Amino acid sequence: MKQQVKEFLVYLGGVKNYSPNTVSAYQKDLEDFLRFLKDRKLSHDTVCEYLQNLKTRGYNPFTIARRLSSIRSFLKFLQVEKGQQIEFLGLLESPKLPFRLPKVLSLEEVECLLSAPDTRTPMGFRDKTMLELLYATGLRVSELVSLKVDQVNFELGFIKVFGKGAKERLVPMGDYALEYLKKYVFEIRPQFIKKLDEGWVFLNRRGKPLTRQRFWQIIKTYARKCGIEKKVSPHVLRHSFATHLLQGGIDLRSLQLMLGHSSLATTQIYTHLDYKKIREVYEKFHPRA
Repeated sequence: MKQQVKEFLVYLGGVKNYSPNTVSAYQKDLEDFLRFLKDRKLSHDTVCEYLQNLKTRGYNPFTIARRLSSIRSFLKFLQVEKGQQIEFLGLLESPKLPFRLPKVLSLEEVECLLSAPDTRTPMGFRDKTMLELLYATGLRVSELVSLKVDQVNFELGFIKVFGKGAKERLVPMGDYALEYLKKYVFEIRPQFIKKLDEGWVFLNRRGKPLTRQRFWQIIKTYARKCGIEKKVSPHVLRHSFATHLLQGGIDLRSLQLMLGHSSLATTQIYTHLDYKKIREVYEKFHPRA
């Protein structure tokens, strides 16, 4: 089965156009399942035992659901692409998960975060540009660090983004982000280039593209500097972008296109945040709330 998993991972990357990070996540999930499987026979009961094992090991419901999704996708691959009959595949239903609202920053916290880098230094200006661009566009962190100069239209203020499954979308930038990006690309970025310029927008000291992990560290450092007690990540800034736009009156369909969601149902989670705010205002001001 190890060989079949390898073929499945190649299929995800080569045929489904999944990103290396997504393929890596599938690989980790399935390798853990194979370690549990060992000499056991692949069956519905075995999969259920594995899910119970994950629960015993302290994994949260969301991680367990993701592991099950990975297993189902692999088994479906065996059935559809390899012609194997997996009779119990239809019995593997996703569990009902507790509703979890995305964490967001307030406008004041965002302002502090965006103002935290020291723009008098090349590194600080780069960090400021990344934070401004992330909040202005709602990009995923993988989309941000993989951005190339030729994807930016400086005249119209748009970025061509290649999201999940290599799906292309156009995302507008605000004036603040556009001005910082212009100055960074044409004045600051050349200071980071060492030899060959491969076109990556955001570079580290060695002239290489900045990694996802490094940007996570950067944004956490500035959050601590601002005294923000929430767990701040690039995705939290993406959630904040979406929530603040929705509160400002943007329609869900436009927000869906900007975020690159394949389903409107995914975008609708942000409406719950708006309802929560409405409920708080109601309870504060209604005399019989």
